[in-house]
Amino acid sequence: MPREQPHRATDGNGKSTGRRTTTDRNHRHPSPGPSTGHSRHPSHPDHPKNTWITAVRRWITGAPGTYIWLAILFVTTVVLHRMSPAFAEEFLRDRSTNLHELSQNPVRVLVSSALWIDGARWLPYAVLFTVFHATAEHWLGTLRWLAVAAAAHIVATLVSEGALGWAVRYGHAPQSAVNTLDVGVSYALAGVVAVLAYRVPRLWRYVYVFAVLVLYGIPLIADGRTFTDLGHFTAVLTGLACYPLTTHARRKARKTERPAAQ
Repeated sequence: MPREQPHRATDGNGKSTGRRTTTDRNHRHPSPGPSTGHSRHPSHPDHPKNTWITAVRRWITGAPGTYIWLAILFVTTVVLHRMSPAFAEEFLRDRSTNLHELSQNPVRVLVSSALWIDGARWLPYAVLFTVFHATAEHWLGTLRWLAVAAAAHIVATLVSEGALGWAVRYGHAPQSAVNTLDVGVSYALAGVVAVLAYRVPRLWRYVYVFAVLVLYGIPLIADGRTFTDLGHFTAVLTGLACYPLTTHARRKARKTERPAAQ
């Protein structure tokens, strides 16, 4: 069967012009069709994997204080787990915000006590820091977030240790309690959890505050309560008292929402 010859354009006399017609050109070189739905290459910036990585990177870099603090806690936790139990206890006691150390080196122990976790695992704190501290830092900014965390840590420490000192003085607690081991980041965390109430929509804000007060208040009225329970509840009240530090963030949020509503 003879091969089909390509069509040639002709002039008015029937002579070939030597040029292929559009039909012939499209027949020989079909134009690329529409996308067949293949997924983008992993190196493409819009690939789901790269989008997820970018979101995580932005979340971490947007809360530098939280993740620097978390990195320090990781290192100190690894160091602590390499110590013998007896040495670790004395080591932490020297960095505790107990009555003895507060009377000798108040500034040093208020800082150092927030850099160690007493025998706890690091991973749960990584989750809590990401959920609460990082959210607050993104919302308030690093300086305001740090002010809330520091205020909760310091005020709760002074109130709880003051109550313990009163108990020791009047015989409600043993004299050995002045050297109790007291390190950790839970006071700062409680304060930040509380201040996030002002980020919750007004309709749910009171529900959130009620839940936080119940969570930290029940141990305070239960049998076997300790001075740390008083410290946690004090930290929550301190966080709620940091309302003025949220004014800038709330005003900024309103300005952002207003154009979107229009």
